[in-house]
Amino acid sequence: MGIKARTRVREALLSKEFGTEITVKGWVRTRRGNKKIAFISLNDGSTIKNIQIVADVPQFGEEFLKKITTGACISVTGELKESMGKGQNVEILAGNLELYGPADPLKYPLQKKGHTLEFLREIAHLRPRTNTFGAVLRIRHALAYAIHKFFNDKGFLYLHTPIITGADAEGAGEMFRVTTLDISNPPRTNGNRIDYREDFFGRETNLTVSGQLEAELGALALSDVYTFGPTFRAENSNTPRHLAEFWMIEPEMAFYDIEDNMDLAEEFLKYLLVRLLDECREDLEFLTEMYDRDLIERIKHVAENDFIRITYNEAIDILSTSGKEFEFPVHWGADLQSEHERYLVENHFGKPVIITGYPRDIKAFYMKQNDDGKTVRAMDVLFPKIGEIIGGSQREEDLEKLEKRIQELNIPKEELWWYLDTRRFGTAPHSGFGLGFERLMLFVTGMGNIRDVIPFPRTPKNAEF
Repeated sequence: MGIKARTRVREALLSKEFGTEITVKGWVRTRRGNKKIAFISLNDGSTIKNIQIVADVPQFGEEFLKKITTGACISVTGELKESMGKGQNVEILAGNLELYGPADPLKYPLQKKGHTLEFLREIAHLRPRTNTFGAVLRIRHALAYAIHKFFNDKGFLYLHTPIITGADAEGAGEMFRVTTLDISNPPRTNGNRIDYREDFFGRETNLTVSGQLEAELGALALSDVYTFGPTFRAENSNTPRHLAEFWMIEPEMAFYDIEDNMDLAEEFLKYLLVRLLDECREDLEFLTEMYDRDLIERIKHVAENDFIRITYNEAIDILSTSGKEFEFPVHWGADLQSEHERYLVENHFGKPVIITGYPRDIKAFYMKQNDDGKTVRAMDVLFPKIGEIIGGSQREEDLEKLEKRIQELNIPKEELWWYLDTRRFGTAPHSGFGLGFERLMLFVTGMGNIRDVIPFPRTPKNAEF
């Protein structure tokens, strides 16, 4: 049978064309029955639901059907029939069965139900076959598609920014080095430093932590752009919130001020959540039942309510007078921690919050400075259960102020000559933000560990598959 003859399980389950012959292909979830009839539950990943295959045992032979065990891959051609069974509308009366690949029931690790998420992380190559990770990955796809559609429909251009870079956008220094030098005997300068002039790019390069700086270049020529790609951080952190490789969505917009930036961020997030509620209902219902009873209601609540907007000063006042003892002390000038952010969202306001006007000293060099000389036009969007989900700012377009800030932070000015040129030639007000895709995935799936919302997590001491 050619690929055109295959019907996806999702489509078969919705079909009303009873009596027609169709072909479905997929992986066996369960097989049960007796000496006369076998019931095979089949799934191909297109939906969380399985389709039941009814096979006549004498027709196919008991020995052949014994090979169709959990995990085996098969092709089934047969008559689509209305099902009288509980929990299913259709089934397929098998006319032809083909075994593509068996799965030894004594060795197949997903033979039984009820595996822990920790165990499934150890077999990330097989966990997409489970209900949980099938649901998570379908939601991930739908969310990625909705992101592209949102920006496309608003006239943004998708800009591919480099993965290999010589600039550190965040100034964090926790970057993965890219080199072709012999690490056991690298060339050295007279001062015994590694001589990167002999490296592939002729200079020290790393995997990017952000596409923002390059996206700004695009915005200052094309007006509205966004980048959506992998980013990397060599932070040796084994927590449920950190990955070494993750995906970022980073729009940059010319002629946007901080208010425009906040408006876009709120519109963007609400659009994505409404789309997911419409398009991924079955998967969301499964995750709500299995992992987070409040998941769907929490998504609806965020999608349907205006975000609260406050300044950093107001946030500090609220936290300082809350009467709550925080692990990290609250004072002006301190960066807000997750516990502070979640208190504001979950306890004080009961809605998502956007905070602006952060102290200059705790934010990146490129953020536009306010007239008070102490704060910048930064914004953080805070969500329930997550804390910060978006970070952004109006960018500093004033060349003199930007150069002074770079000097204050001891950032090598010569490495950012190209970035400064955009302020030298036709500078313009502009803004942007970054959305951590996996953080958003945590919110929309109810999963508790960021390693469970990406197909193959990259974490310290873990890059096997």
